[in-house]
Amino acid sequence: MTDVQVAPLVSAEGALVGVSISFVDVTRFKRLQEAVEKSKRDVEVAYEELQSTVEELETTNEELQSTNEELETTNEELQSTNEELETMNEELQSTNEELETINDELNQRTDELNQTNFFLESILRSLDAGVVVLDDELRVAAWNEGARDLWGLTADEAQGQHFMNLDIGLPVERLNGALRHVLAGGDLEQPVVLQATNRRGRPVGVRVRLSPLANGGDAPRGLIVFMEAEEP
Repeated sequence: MTDVQVAPLVSAEGALVGVSISFVDVTRFKRLQEAVEKSKRDVEVAYEELQSTVEELETTNEELQSTNEELETTNEELQSTNEELETMNEELQSTNEELETINDELNQRTDELNQTNFFLESILRSLDAGVVVLDDELRVAAWNEGARDLWGLTADEAQGQHFMNLDIGLPVERLNGALRHVLAGGDLEQPVVLQATNRRGRPVGVRVRLSPLANGGDAPRGLIVFMEAEEP
């Protein structure tokens, strides 16, 4: 590429004496100019990309900051939950210790109750008379061998049954009033004598005495029925 320049030639007196024509090869200059312009455009594109990247980084930084705040909040909640769990664990441990203490007491009382029941059964077995222990609903709680010999029912058959519903030779309906009277806290000074039929089908006179089961001054929690067969 050539750049043509035309310049007038003027004399000292100012008269035009000719024209000067020069030819300059500007190919290298033109290429340098184009390269500069291309570099300028590349810089502008790079700057725009850099600006976009900066904006993306700012957005990412804001998101990271928001996430960090959420994580801090979550951490605080987890710490609070952990403290609550530690408190609950301490309470559960305390409750477990209390339950162990109660269980020990129950085991001790169960042993005492078993021993008392053993003594009671031993006493009931040693009595010749028929002895029946009733709860406050007149259900059979204990039934000794004497009662089995009289009426033919075993303890397994009698226990848990309502005394007034027992199918035995004793007219239990005639004892209803006396049973209710003693259970309500009254006294029965004289035994009740009833005509009955024993397990062998023979008529027999039975002397029945009632004794309340004491309950620390409150209404009796049950009663004991003593049944003695009278000799004919």
